[in-house]
Amino acid sequence: MIGRTASERAYSRNGVLFALPWLIGFSAFFAYPILASLYFSFCNFDGVRPPQWIGLGNYRELFLEDDLFFKSLGNTLFMVAFGVPTSICFGLGIALLLNQKVKGMAIYRTVYYLPSITPVVATSILWLWLLNPQAGLINLALQHLGVANPPGWLTDPAWAKPGLILMGVWGAGGGMVIYLAALQNVPAALYEAAALDGAGMVSQFRNVTLPMITPVILFNLIMGLIGSFQYFTEAYVMTHGGPEDATLFYSLHLFNKAFFDFRMGYASAMAWVLFLVTLACAVAVFKSSIKWVYYGGDLR
Repeated sequence: MIGRTASERAYSRNGVLFALPWLIGFSAFFAYPILASLYFSFCNFDGVRPPQWIGLGNYRELFLEDDLFFKSLGNTLFMVAFGVPTSICFGLGIALLLNQKVKGMAIYRTVYYLPSITPVVATSILWLWLLNPQAGLINLALQHLGVANPPGWLTDPAWAKPGLILMGVWGAGGGMVIYLAALQNVPAALYEAAALDGAGMVSQFRNVTLPMITPVILFNLIMGLIGSFQYFTEAYVMTHGGPEDATLFYSLHLFNKAFFDFRMGYASAMAWVLFLVTLACAVAVFKSSIKWVYYGGDLR
């Protein structure tokens, strides 16, 4: 630019050069694929032949002709509505238990955290056996407890999604670690003041603990929301969308359209619809957080 010294121009040039690898990577592996998928969503494209522009044809077929679109979206919303709150409650409950001052607590924390770092495919294969209706350990345990007809977890359409939610609870250790860190950051003076006012454990949890960890709850809620809308691996490994499309989640339906039917343009349209639905839900959660999330020093 005019008026800049040689040293200033050199600093600017060197800054651009240092940032260039990131800019190239961002453009090639992030910006370009996003823009390309947006273009392909308006095209008939199989990934091999040149794309053919069809306008809103993919979106029209998606909403008006594809019955599995609403089925898969409904299955995904079920996981969002029930799976996310269940994981949050169990993660917080485990964190409360592991926040106690008990000998050997580090071992317990490690044991509860390990399932969350186990590869998803290995976890899915393990739970495929645990949830086996005939020989699974869960149904055998229920039979020993007196349940005459235990659920057909992955064979009954009514129990397939609850079975996957149950498996997700087993891996709640990831959220547990975050809750545990938040619980340990709650000032002890607040509990002492509440105790002096006569508040019991339940009252302290409701009026002290929960408000102080609401930012962490918001974080886990958003991450769980995004993860549930992208729910794929467990269903792909364990059920392939069955029984009777009860576990055909949106991402799995998108995968089938892209890599089995080779309809990359149609799959791109599905991806953008998923993005907009996820964005709308995330924005709604953020807007609602004004009423229930408390930040330190916030006097709302």
